[in-house]
Amino acid sequence: IELAGEINNSMPDYVINRAMQILNDDGKALRNAKVLLLGVAYKKDIDDMRESPSLKLIELLMQQGADFKAIDPHVGKFRVNGETLETTELTDELLEEADIVILATDHTAFDYAKIAQQSKVIFDTRNAFKGIETPNRYIKL
Repeated sequence: IELAGEINNSMPDYVINRAMQILNDDGKALRNAKVLLLGVAYKKDIDDMRESPSLKLIELLMQQGADFKAIDPHVGKFRVNGETLETTELTDELLEEADIVILATDHTAFDYAKIAQQSKVIFDTRNAFKGIETPNRYIKL
């Protein structure tokens, strides 16, 4: 149980490091990269933020200087490092402008086919795009 907890706690660091590698492959740095983080809630289709790994992802994105937007249809406001942040509505423009889209929580409200069609790069940490045609770069966890 202790080992499982350690692995779970290290996943946000792994996701951010992997996102950095993906961006580096495109000749970009995470600093100032346009990042869309899909899902802030702890689990699919709920608004509970307690122990959500997305909060640590957001903290790391802030530390790295990423230009990020958090998208979650179930969460409006949340706090990271004492700062109140708000989620943003997912738009075509945000998808097209994003250097990378990171799926952190696989809410059923997300239109995965549309996201796949409009995103340059998708980093799917939940295997939610399985079976969906992704014409651009698609990376699974």
